[in-house]
Amino acid sequence: MSQLVAPDEVPRWIPGQLTLDSVPVGWEQVTLKGYQYTSLDVEIPSMRDYMLVRYKGDDAVMSRRAGGAWTSERVGQGVCSLLTRGESSQWKWDRPIEVTHIYLAHTELCRVAEEVFERSVSDVGMEDCVRAKDDVLPVLVSAFESELQSGGLGGGLYRSALVNQLCVHLLRRYAKAGVREVPLAGRMADWQRRRLAQYVEDNLDRNLKLDEMAREAGVSVSGLIRKFHAEFGCAPHAYVLRQRLERARRLLSRPVATPLKCIAMDCGFSDQSHLVRHFKRAFQQTPMEFRSAVIVAAPRETDSLS
Repeated sequence: MSQLVAPDEVPRWIPGQLTLDSVPVGWEQVTLKGYQYTSLDVEIPSMRDYMLVRYKGDDAVMSRRAGGAWTSERVGQGVCSLLTRGESSQWKWDRPIEVTHIYLAHTELCRVAEEVFERSVSDVGMEDCVRAKDDVLPVLVSAFESELQSGGLGGGLYRSALVNQLCVHLLRRYAKAGVREVPLAGRMADWQRRRLAQYVEDNLDRNLKLDEMAREAGVSVSGLIRKFHAEFGCAPHAYVLRQRLERARRLLSRPVATPLKCIAMDCGFSDQSHLVRHFKRAFQQTPMEFRSAVIVAAPRETDSLS
């Protein structure tokens, strides 16, 4: 097999205007690209990664062939196509289109297959699909796109969860070979819950990752995601955010007025404005309003004891 084409090299074969790019912000596990294309007829070489395409705007007729007859489908807003890796094909469309590409590494799909489905990686494979009859894929691509455009606290955790969800969905719906899903495991042991909660508390000031949390609890990433909500009542990234905010409230309640930018750093927020935005959303008041209320209430509590 000739050298496989990486996401950044795809424009050599499919020329278009770049509108979105996750590479400059250092995303791991997946790559997101956005393009605007004129009507084209292109030979797509063997790619290194699986490519998921979400269409925007008006409808177009999308056609594909790989050494045989053409297959054509109408695509448009919210429709997805799937291109496999390691196989060349020819694609053409009859009018300008705007798209979002998600490039998923084969190693990620294999990792999830081994953890969740207990299948040899040699069994994992995907097929091209011009029009995927699927309500889930467009939502997942939109979630990745929103994360790139707006971001937020716990971005690494959130993207890892999205990658796992995407991989499981692709394997269930589009794998060449059938897969056997592992029965859902039970709840965490008490020691796992305690160790995980303590690990999060001890590391709130830095960017926590799902694989680190899973390793601390002695489970796979997929196992952590399955069990976490049952134990903590929310997803991992939401739990981490909640703990950051609770620490911020504790620090704001202290008699010594620590600068807000220092509290933001100690709690793992990217900056002071990041803390203020999430604090106000969670508690319907700014950190300074909360601190002022604590100061006002303190003498009243002292008077009640006298």
